[in-house]
Amino acid sequence: MLYAFLKTVHLLAIIVWIGGMVFAHFFLRPALAPFEPPVQLRLMHAVLGRFFAAVLVAAGLTLASGGWMIGRVARQVVQSGAAFTMPIEWVVMAALGGVMVLIFGHIRFVLYKRLDLAVISADWPTAAAVLASLRTWVKVNLALGIVIIVITLFGAAS
Repeated sequence: MLYAFLKTVHLLAIIVWIGGMVFAHFFLRPALAPFEPPVQLRLMHAVLGRFFAAVLVAAGLTLASGGWMIGRVARQVVQSGAAFTMPIEWVVMAALGGVMVLIFGHIRFVLYKRLDLAVISADWPTAAAVLASLRTWVKVNLALGIVIIVITLFGAAS
């Protein structure tokens, strides 16, 4: 029962994180094109602030639930007298998930901080440049998230 609950938490946290990146990149950003740069940048700043707060929680929940589930399976296998070998898709999921968390840390605590300062000071050229860099890293994280999902699903199917 606890395992099912944690797996649900794990999946919901990932849905928030990946789904939010898809929404921001493919729907919100293009919808802002007709607006003046100060309006675009203020709105993206406000939306990203809220989204990054949610991703901070989602990333923590993903790491905690994933680590607990792997540990629980490993403990059960070892207690049964067998040797635990983590499936390759779990290794990929954990490694790339860790990379995603590190990238998110850079996005949230370095790039978003720069965006925050630029928006507060109404330095629109700097804010636009920072947002472009932020968008590049979000694309990388989105690609990694999709790779993790595909590898995990194909591994579970075999």
